[in-house]
Amino acid sequence: MVKRRNSRQDAIRDIVRAKSIRTQRALVEELQGIGFNCTQATVSRDIADMGLRKLSEGIYVLAEDLHLQRMVSEFVTSCEQANNLVVVKSQPGTAPGVAAAVDAASLPDVKGSVAGNDTVLVVCGSDGGANELVSLVEKLSSTKK
Repeated sequence: MVKRRNSRQDAIRDIVRAKSIRTQRALVEELQGIGFNCTQATVSRDIADMGLRKLSEGIYVLAEDLHLQRMVSEFVTSCEQANNLVVVKSQPGTAPGVAAAVDAASLPDVKGSVAGNDTVLVVCGSDGGANELVSLVEKLSSTKK
């Protein structure tokens, strides 16, 4: 049972990072679509266990991504992939803070980042991981405060 719960919570983490999930029902449907047989009550317990938060825009975000969401929504101006590298442009003077938020989020394929004044270079372990990071940054940047 613990293994199943951990697998389901890993799937929830991936879904919430990849998509804009607004309701527990939508999360149940996503999980069922990838083979998890679960109910809204189960997902509600998972949300509480994982510390998911709902932004004012109505989408769920992982607790560990809250700082990243704030930094991205306030300071990032663009994000572009080059193979397994991601170049994140930000307002002048804010790149070190953005890089620290990326590192602190402990994203699965992010190996590290280097920051200048207004540019962050993020090294990912694969092209797919870089693509996921760009998608996450774009999702989080659309949730302006």
